[in-house]
This record gives sequence, C-alpha cells and structure tokens, in this order.
Amino acid sequence: MEHKYHLTRVSGNAKTGPIPVSTTSKSTCPEACPLKGNGCYAESGPIALHWNAVSEKGRGYDLDKFCSEIERLPRKQLWRYAQAGDLPGDAREINTGDLEKIVRANQGRNGFAYTHYPVDEPGNARAIAKANRDGFTVNLSANSLEHADELSRYKIAPVVCLLPEGTTKSLKTPQGRHVSVCPASIRDDVSCATCGICATQRRAIIGFPVHGSSKAKAQKVFMLKQV
Repeated sequence: MEHKYHLTRVSGNAKTGPIPVSTTSKSTCPEACPLKGNGCYAESGPIALHWNAVSEKGRGYDLDKFCSEIERLPRKQLWRYAQAGDLPGDAREINTGDLEKIVRANQGRNGFAYTHYPVDEPGNARAIAKANRDGFTVNLSANSLEHADELSRYKIAPVVCLLPEGTTKSLKTPQGRHVSVCPASIRDDVSCATCGICATQRRAIIGFPVHGSSKAKAQKVFMLKQV
C-alpha cells in the first residue's frame, strides 16, 4: 500500500514548538486504534484539514522523497513523525521495509513517533524494537493505565498513555509503574521543542490528558479500559 507523507519544517503548533513535524496519510492508521473515528484529536480542527489534504494525495510526497527531506534536516534535530497518522503499514501489520527507510533517514537526527499498531503481532513487535535500537524512538500508545502495564511488559519501547481530561499530577498504573503527565499539556512554557522526553528511551510512562473537540469521546475510550 502506498502512503503519502508531508513534512512541515517549522511547526506552528504551540504544544510541539517550532520543530519539524510530519503528517502521514490516514491509510497508515491501524484498525486496532480505538480512537479512530472516535475521539482522535487529528480528526477535527485545523490539523484535520491538512491531514485530509495529505490523505487525498493532493499534498505531500512518496516515502523516498519524504526520507530525502528528513536527511536534509540538521544533525541532532529533534522532530516528530506523524502528528497525524501512524507508521507505514496495512492497518494491521507494519511495513518493515518502509519503516527501516525512515529509520535510516533519521540517523544522526532525533526523531520520535507514537504507534497504535498491536505489538502482540510478532512482526510489529520486532520492527518497533529494532527502530528503537537504531535510534528512532517509537512510543507505544496505551489507551488506559491497565493497557500501559500490558504494553510495558513487552520491554521493546517506551510507553505513553491516554489520561482523563484535567489530569495534572503524576500517578501510578495498577501495577505500580510511574506515569508522568506531559509537561507541554499542563504548562504554557514547555513544548516538545524544549522537553524532548518522548524522543528518549526511558522507564517512565508519559501521560497525555485527552484534548481537542472530541475529547469526550476519547475519555470514554480511557474509561472503557477501567472496567
């Protein structure tokens, strides 16, 4: 499956700060993501207009061109892969070859990503683990504190987690793992550009309080996992 990619060299998003961010077509979004059509922040607002343009192939470029754009970024540049979208794949399995191209293009740079691709699929787990070993940080996205415990047990990648609206203080998962609230979500003077923790290999889970116009739907996804 051919996807489209777009790189914004200087983001205008206050939460990311002025770093490069990419957008990947909707065809990359895994079927396993419960936020798909159900509270995903990227499906509304200004980012949705851009994502639609990329997804409909009127904006952006193919993977090889995208990788060449990444290779032009300065050494050690912090950048976010897929502010909307996910890793290249067929919505069930990650395309290992395509992900490896992105990882190679990132060499010497500091890219980070998040994924909802299921890691109980061995091929996905191997691809994600290798990307992290090779310097491209892929965070596993959990839908609840329980799910964060489940993903952490794989020990292949750092983990991030959905949190209820308004969460401002650190908390623990049911199995006692530490969850730190993303500082950019609770402080106006912090952004990805000044923080960068999601681009690191770490034990702490980073939590993101639900946000966006569909946050009520996203919060229901979190609460379902509490049952």
